[in-house]
Amino acid sequence: MPEQEVTGQTRKRYKTDLTDAQWALLKDLIPPAVAKTGRKPTDLREVVNTILYQDRTGCQWDMLPHDLLARSTAFGYYTLWQANGVWELLLDSLRGKLRLATPRGQEKPLGSPQGQATPQAAPQVEGQATQATPLESKREETPSFVIMDSQSAKTTEVGGEQRGYDGGKKVKGRKRHIAVDTLGLLVAVVVTAANVSDGQGACKLLERMPAEKFPRLKGACGDGRYNDKKFLAALGQRQMTLEVKSRPPGAKGFVLLKKRWIVERTFAWLGFNRRLSKDYERLVRSSESRVRIAAIGMMLKRLGNVPQSA
Repeated sequence: MPEQEVTGQTRKRYKTDLTDAQWALLKDLIPPAVAKTGRKPTDLREVVNTILYQDRTGCQWDMLPHDLLARSTAFGYYTLWQANGVWELLLDSLRGKLRLATPRGQEKPLGSPQGQATPQAAPQVEGQATQATPLESKREETPSFVIMDSQSAKTTEVGGEQRGYDGGKKVKGRKRHIAVDTLGLLVAVVVTAANVSDGQGACKLLERMPAEKFPRLKGACGDGRYNDKKFLAALGQRQMTLEVKSRPPGAKGFVLLKKRWIVERTFAWLGFNRRLSKDYERLVRSSESRVRIAAIGMMLKRLGNVPQSA
């Protein structure tokens, strides 16, 4: 594997390491390194590399490879950026760039982190010109429609706050509530105890998507569990609509539901990160950061498929 110069030493590159193009997307959004008396400042690119490696592999802080940053340094920046809202800033910036770089009807090249086509992408003849009009191909930086869903995750013996039992899924732990846009890009995440209903979680999701930040947001989609009075009232205050997509009566096994498959696919993408196989975090805000970091890694890969002129 190619080698790169990192923090004064040469090491082999990990698959999760940032490329120069990916680092260029992040470096201006990250606060300067904390000053150290008589020592060189920490290489912030290597901080991101270390945290992305840990999120993807699921290793403990104490088990990080010795050629990455030390636990004390990486964990310090992880918690500092969590407190300062840096992870949210990176997520919002990358999502906006990816939306602008993905014209409507042309999602196929960016359909998944692995470069696979999405179910909605229509086959194209090589070299065929796109027939979309300028209006049809334009996409705004913020979404006008989101799809919501939840995922219950087991917790571990490390302890921590907000734990409960999801009777429907028979899972003891926490529940990840997410909202994604029509490209499957993460818009908001809330982690609660597993016994919190989807309607209650959706109300908290809506609070994470304020009108000042998402002025175009007009509608949401979810399954029948989102027919919650408080959630419907919150949508009414925002003058938003709810589109419910439920399984057909009597249906058995897997059923592809229009629009709902988009958020389910996002959960599958996030599942490539072993740190999310369970909820290993003591604090809920750390659980939410882990989901954001996984989404950031996914978006960086997808932006790598965007032409430089985009």
